[in-house]
Amino acid sequence: MRDLIIRFPQQLEEAIEIGQKAKLPKTDREIRNIVVSGLGGSGIGANMVYDMVGDQLSVPFTVNKNYDIPSWVDEHTLFIVSSYSGNTEETLAALDKAIAKGALISAISSGGKLAELAEEHNFGIIKIPGGMPPRACMGYSLVQQLFTLNHFGFIDSEFIEDLEDTIELLEENRDTIDKNALGIAEEVVDKTIVLYAPDGYESLVVRWRQQINENSKLLCWHHIIPEMNHNEILGWEDEYPKIAPFFFETADVFNRTLKRFELTKEVVSKLVPKIYEINVNGGSKILQMLYMAYIGDWISLHLAELRKLDPTSIATINYLKGELAKLD
Repeated sequence: MRDLIIRFPQQLEEAIEIGQKAKLPKTDREIRNIVVSGLGGSGIGANMVYDMVGDQLSVPFTVNKNYDIPSWVDEHTLFIVSSYSGNTEETLAALDKAIAKGALISAISSGGKLAELAEEHNFGIIKIPGGMPPRACMGYSLVQQLFTLNHFGFIDSEFIEDLEDTIELLEENRDTIDKNALGIAEEVVDKTIVLYAPDGYESLVVRWRQQINENSKLLCWHHIIPEMNHNEILGWEDEYPKIAPFFFETADVFNRTLKRFELTKEVVSKLVPKIYEINVNGGSKILQMLYMAYIGDWISLHLAELRKLDPTSIATINYLKGELAKLD
């Protein structure tokens, strides 16, 4: 996992090359909505893509993480299927339904059953390198989703320059990020991490939570401000010495939301040993989100190492899959 995290900037670079060489079919079909179907490491990229470029989209964009699909999916739906292994059972079940509805299908995968179905039904697929943990390959799927949206005319090609800027920044700051992440991990290794972000950045804290769950084998939760100010804030009335709150702030947040962050930190800081601020300003939203996600990847790795655990282990997930297989 350490090597995969180190190579994340190179993964983004490879993903750009793959996207530029991809050959997706042309269509004159009117697209009225977009659905991306994917789970785990294959699905979080779709959530991040929406937070990154959703303001450019002229049609509704939905991320689907279920066996079923929305009832309104039809021949005017661009249905993007993202499964790293190509064998995710929920995603394949959703794909079957999308095919039956006549949706325009485009896939992203390293192979598996999904690649077979792409050949059988003659829909476009972008192949990405296989053989790695899906959560360590978010860069491949996320970038291909951007290229897919660009191919069908929903976003411009400016995202490529944003990705190139991100690669440069991550490579220049990798050692510093690693060192700072270790320092944070040492402080919070025996605590429960709570993540707070502004609306428009929820996918970022979901990514952090998932990495802490999967790599560090720890529970974690998140909430979004201002919604958090209408419910969870009332839970902050006692001291919590074993909770480590992280606040994610960026300059593009509505001014009253920024004030809510200040007030929320004021309340929370009195009840915990320390609050942590994750703040990256400047550059595109793509750069900001991927930079902050990279910080989370390193923290999750260091937490696993401090706990002397294998971050690549998925024993409980394998148990669930084994038990489900008995139902077939």
